[in-house]
Formats: sequence, C-alpha cells, structure tokens
Amino acid sequence: MSIDKIVMAFAGSVVLLSIALTLAVSPWWLLLAGLVALNLIQASFTGFCPLAIMLKMAGIRPGAAF
Repeated sequence: MSIDKIVMAFAGSVVLLSIALTLAVSPWWLLLAGLVALNLIQASFTGFCPLAIMLKMAGIRPGAAF
C-alpha cells in the first residue's frame, strides 16, 4: 500500500472514530474530525503531511505495494 493510500485510510478511520465518539461520549469529539479536515486541506496546498513524514521515517516507500 502506498503512503498516500495509508494517509487517506488513516484520515477516514479517525473521522469515523470521531463520529462514533461524538455519538457515544460528547459532541466535543467533532473537533477531532475538524482537525483532520483542516490537516487534509493544508496538506493539499502545501504538500506537508506529518503522517506521511512518519511513514517515510518508518521505512515505507512512497510507491510501495504490499
């Protein structure tokens, strides 16, 4: 799986988790979904993605496919 696909899967998972926590615990968990959205927007403009950097440091190649 490529880094781009991992980042998208992770972002989607965090948003779903945020929605579940919003329904089960508190509406404040929607802030997490908002932060994920802001990060995705800024990454689309700047190309800077902290998760992608961490995945590269972990040794996952940008075009890797498992």
